[in-house]
Amino acid sequence: MRLRRLLPPGEPVWVERYVDELDLAERAVAGPESRPYVLLNMISTADGRASIDGRSGALGGRADKELFHGLRTAVDAVMAGAGTVRAERYGRLVRDERRRRIRRERGLVEEPLACVVSGGLALSEAIPLLADPAARVAIVTASDASLPEECRARIEYVRVARDGVLDLPRAMTELRERFGVRTLLCEGGPHLNAHLLAAGLVDELFLSLSPKLAGEDSESEALRIVSGGLQPAVTLELLAALEHDSHLFLRYRVAPS
Repeated sequence: MRLRRLLPPGEPVWVERYVDELDLAERAVAGPESRPYVLLNMISTADGRASIDGRSGALGGRADKELFHGLRTAVDAVMAGAGTVRAERYGRLVRDERRRRIRRERGLVEEPLACVVSGGLALSEAIPLLADPAARVAIVTASDASLPEECRARIEYVRVARDGVLDLPRAMTELRERFGVRTLLCEGGPHLNAHLLAAGLVDELFLSLSPKLAGEDSESEALRIVSGGLQPAVTLELLAALEHDSHLFLRYRVAPS
């Protein structure tokens, strides 16, 4: 499977090659010194819905899934909010041996650090990621509590609070200094996206547009990739556009706040 280049124009490209061309390691070197270089990867329908029946899986096609997993092969860490981890039933981030080999060839450890953002630690051992003793997990939280002992993953805590709420800028600094995270891929959800964007912590947005119309439902929080309003609005610069089977894959640079 190859993606058709629309902008800039060029020959079709395999997902693995496209991820190579991103040159994320170099971008991390040239990017902020105090935090990781942060990519936000999201999907929505053509009318802006970020999920159907509470999950995003129904929106993607084969190419979207390839790019989703392809981006995971090129970063030091993958971040998601607790709600997303619960709803999507997160497990090990890179299970396929071929993708693990690709990570080794890129000079990375076989699996990225899983970063779960949870204000109140509403997580349990029922989540496959936390039940797997081979998983490496950093819990980013403002809470002093800990997960139950039944969570068998290798868990460490990034406890950063300011005035009683999670301090994401400090958390990003600690992820870089303590865990060596230079590149970080965030996979949502909408609340976490909003906080990262408002704090000026996102460098690029990868947005997959699904060729579907879903309309509205009662899940107001699932309607958009960002929850609530952003003041001022965040400015994006389109860097690339690709297509496969009517799915559009857009890459944006996020302007500094």
